[in-house]
Amino acid sequence: MNRSLALFAIGVVFGGLAGFLLAAGNGITLDGHDHGEHLAASDSDHTGRGDGMAHDHAEMLVLDAAAAPPTLTLDVVEDPMSGWNLNIRTANFRFAPEHASSAHIAGEGHAHVYVNGVKIARLYGPWMHIGALDPGENVIMVTLNSNDHRTFAIGDTPISAQTTVTVE
Repeated sequence: MNRSLALFAIGVVFGGLAGFLLAAGNGITLDGHDHGEHLAASDSDHTGRGDGMAHDHAEMLVLDAAAAPPTLTLDVVEDPMSGWNLNIRTANFRFAPEHASSAHIAGEGHAHVYVNGVKIARLYGPWMHIGALDPGENVIMVTLNSNDHRTFAIGDTPISAQTTVTVE
């Protein structure tokens, strides 16, 4: 009986681990919604921007350009110990982690951070540490998002900022 229970426990642990690794290897996340609208695409994506970043118009919250929409700028600096520090500055926008994943409220939300087209984090304030980056050029992009995760946009252009970091 004890041996069967031990084998069952080992099976659950390793089976769960294998399932988790399989899901993670296929880009499946556990945060309950799809972020696929910003995964890297070819330079011939429909954005016409030529930066390889696709977006889904259904996932955008189009704002009136005449109504003082949010703005975003960013800096990425090497951390003295390891990795990189991201600092973003916004105007006409308030970080609202207390309302994350709830209904849209004008002028508030959070940011999504991407490295080379892959979303790495949600950002609920102006600073974030990014770990080690791959050698060569790395594109760091940040989008401003509503509480319900739609990307703020003016027309069909997402409100975003990006920079390229070269790692020797």
